[in-house]
Amino acid sequence: MPIASVNPTTGRTLRTFDAFDADGVERCLDEAARTAVTYRRTSFAERAALLDRAAGLLEAECEDVARTMTLEMGKPLAAARAEAAKCVKAMRWYAAHAEGLLADERPADSDVRDAGASAVQVRYRPLGVVLAVMPWNFPLWQVVRFAAPALMAGNVGLLKHSSNVPQTALYLGDLFRRAGFPKGCFQTLLIGSGPVEGLLRDPRVAAATLTGSEPAGRAVASVAGDEVKKTVLELGGSDPYIVMPSADLARAAKTAVTARVQNNGQSCIAAKRFIVHSDVYEEFARLFTEGMAALTVGDPMREATDVGPLATESGRADVEELVEDAVRHGATVLCGGRRPPGQPDGWFYEPTVLADVTPQMRIDQEETFGPVATLYRVGSLDEAVERANHTPFGLSSNVWSRDEGDLERFVHELEAGGIFINGMTASHPALPFGGVKRSGYGRELSGHGIREFCNITTVWRAADPA
Repeated sequence: MPIASVNPTTGRTLRTFDAFDADGVERCLDEAARTAVTYRRTSFAERAALLDRAAGLLEAECEDVARTMTLEMGKPLAAARAEAAKCVKAMRWYAAHAEGLLADERPADSDVRDAGASAVQVRYRPLGVVLAVMPWNFPLWQVVRFAAPALMAGNVGLLKHSSNVPQTALYLGDLFRRAGFPKGCFQTLLIGSGPVEGLLRDPRVAAATLTGSEPAGRAVASVAGDEVKKTVLELGGSDPYIVMPSADLARAAKTAVTARVQNNGQSCIAAKRFIVHSDVYEEFARLFTEGMAALTVGDPMREATDVGPLATESGRADVEELVEDAVRHGATVLCGGRRPPGQPDGWFYEPTVLADVTPQMRIDQEETFGPVATLYRVGSLDEAVERANHTPFGLSSNVWSRDEGDLERFVHELEAGGIFINGMTASHPALPFGGVKRSGYGRELSGHGIREFCNITTVWRAADPA
């Protein structure tokens, strides 16, 4: 895949970039390794001042950054602005909280007296150079939610971003440089996927994090495992959205529309499989389909647009194949299911609702990265749990019910890294984020996320002899 900004609204190439050659990658890696030695000695106060400065720059440049994201990958401009604002919030949150999250821990004297210690501490120390392999769908947020905690923990970062968002990738490297972070502290590598294995195998790289597809996660985990290096993986999702008889149907249906088409449907944590109890299925299906059909598809630069184009032509082709396969095997199209008329140039696809989905259809088990929802009718709570867990993924989940007994069962039995009750999945700096099964492992955000790339070190002092 060439390193280029291609406007998905028009299909036209905006800018192309030369990939770094081997010497360029080596220079960046050498600089990162040398900086890691000195940056780890900085104080939390020094790091926080730098990160706060970066947040201020991003806040001031929000409109320009949002337009760049929209031009490169097609998200509605309002959503791009919100993404930039969310990054500012996360930076400031980690600047304010990192020192407390990584404070030394001191076991009670009574717990360690029999170990012959006069004092014991647990300290969180940085690992060093961390390689981040990041996707295009949230080109700013995915990077910042790694970079903010990693930098506050004293690590340095190398960013290999997706090849279709190079302008956003370069902006991020420049942002941390202008904020005053030491040279080599955070660098963008304009490279394809080829050099990633070499970086992972280089002894100067201590760990890696990846957000992306399951195949990409497998490749990175395999190499990192062979090198015995720490990784955090946030991979695909096919999140269930469960609606039970006691739910507020109007709210559930309205929220379901937003939950499915956020980021033009290109979100790992977008609700994708709508599992509805038979007592309320017909009414929910009607409300949900009406809401999906009413969305405005068009130029994402227009404020009135709800759904823009898919980010790549191949991504739209993937969505079309899944829908066509489902229809061939008996799925019913309640709305959408085609390219919208009047949008000949860009990579648009209509918001779509499919009913009568069965396990024989690819869409039942594969992640759908576009504005396509699948509806399932279930007759009981047990069947809802079974259907929700009937997927190789386990990123997040949504449950709509006002019955406390129902909710307790779902919290205990859903196989997911998050369970959101009477609302839609969202990420927040203070909350751990990640999944189970083929959605990956490890956590981002919160104290759990900042500790992922720390050496959790026991410091033991011998007791004085009697």
